Amino acid sequence: MKILYAVQATGNGHISRACDVVPHLQNHGTVDVFLSGSNAQLQTDLPVKYRSKGLSIFYNNTGGLNYLKTLNNANLLRIYKEANELPLKKYDVVINDFECITSLSCQLHKKTSIHFGHQASFQSSKVPKPVKKDITGEFILKNYTKASEYVGLHFWPYDKNIFTPILRNEILEANPKNHGHITVYLGQFSTANLIKHFSQFTDYRFQIFCKDPESTNLPKNIQLFPINRELFTRSLINCHGTITGAGFETPAEVLYLNKKLIVIPIQGQYEQLCNAQALKEWNVISCEKLVDVNQNLLDNWYFNLENRKYQLLHTTEQIVEIAVKKALRFL
Repeated sequence: MKILYAVQATGNGHISRACDVVPHLQNHGTVDVFLSGSNAQLQTDLPVKYRSKGLSIFYNNTGGLNYLKTLNNANLLRIYKEANELPLKKYDVVINDFECITSLSCQLHKKTSIHFGHQASFQSSKVPKPVKKDITGEFILKNYTKASEYVGLHFWPYDKNIFTPILRNEILEANPKNHGHITVYLGQFSTANLIKHFSQFTDYRFQIFCKDPESTNLPKNIQLFPINRELFTRSLINCHGTITGAGFETPAEVLYLNKKLIVIPIQGQYEQLCNAQALKEWNVISCEKLVDVNQNLLDNWYFNLENRKYQLLHTTEQIVEIAVKKALRFL
């Protein structure tokens, strides 16, 4: 078979998952990757056949979405042109991880596709959501990527077409240790803001992963690292706990490693508010703002709070097999 795998690259989580999904897809045929988005930092050796700026999401320095920059970078005419010209006829199977251009292309060319990934789980009304609903957020999650079938990933299989996360082999095969440091990955904040905030907690050591780790004269309790798969994995496996956004891939890895977790949802991103709500089932602390991570909270979290133990119920091979079988029904 010829398989097109469309991947959203507005962040690093989708690309990270794709690195583990592609080898399993290649067991079923030749795989070409469509990479859409311009603000991911993770380097990969994925078999990328097509690239697009897509609809990239940008953030301000204080933890929220930069709506102006996001809108200014959205070229709807280019997106329609790319969707119309995408050569879908040469592919037997189209699998889409929350990528809008491929979704539009499938609608224009009447091509069936599978929406595969975390956002696909929100087609179900059974996934956890905050008490205060966001109508716009709900609409985007359900309509940004239209497909013929859905295979969702979430922290738990809340419905029949939802499965537990796909985790990297490095995480699955890890032997976790506790070296005492706290791993910090908060891409929605500037490096300067992160250094300023975490430097005040001198009793703790922080390993901060950021886009620009070149700062000098760092406080003694701060280490900066580039966004690098190997370095980040090593930090996670050996940390005491992690402070990150309320995305999907990193929190899932932290839970699996049985590490402590604090999440700070990106302001204005409804999906992350939903994830934060779901994570409460494992005693994960959710903070609205960076300043909410204060001395009292850190002390209680570091020394007293324990997460509920987490387990996976599905393997990557099983989930990919289900997605491919759903696609084959349309051939």
